Amino acid sequence: MSYFTAKTIEKDFETAVTLVTESLKEQGFGILTEINVHDVFKKKLDIDFKKYRILGACNPQFAHQAITTESNIGTMLPCNVLVKEVDEKNTEVVAVNPVSSMQAVEVEGLAEIAGEVKNRLEHAIQSL
Repeated sequence: MSYFTAKTIEKDFETAVTLVTESLKEQGFGILTEINVHDVFKKKLDIDFKKYRILGACNPQFAHQAITTESNIGTMLPCNVLVKEVDEKNTEVVAVNPVSSMQAVEVEGLAEIAGEVKNRLEHAIQSL
């Protein structure tokens, strides 16, 4: 089982970030965190790195279900979605597979929640 789902789209980086955010919203996700890795590497390490953004996506309904099922599952939230520049006209979008990342947690009902989140994340990415 792969720990992620990915798709390369023929869009520039900033357009891709906007499209990904909108597609996730259609699936009930909001963006809680946004880490601009390019800027962090430049500021902290003085390294020029490609455009690379980590979006912390959260579907509040499923997050609530997961946390009430297993209170420590918050260590695995939110679901990370990467937006990575391939070149000026292409961007790769990658989302975590929550089923894969949570398979070590053996709590009844959690796998079903992770499965639904996985389906929605995949739908958001593949519909781009």
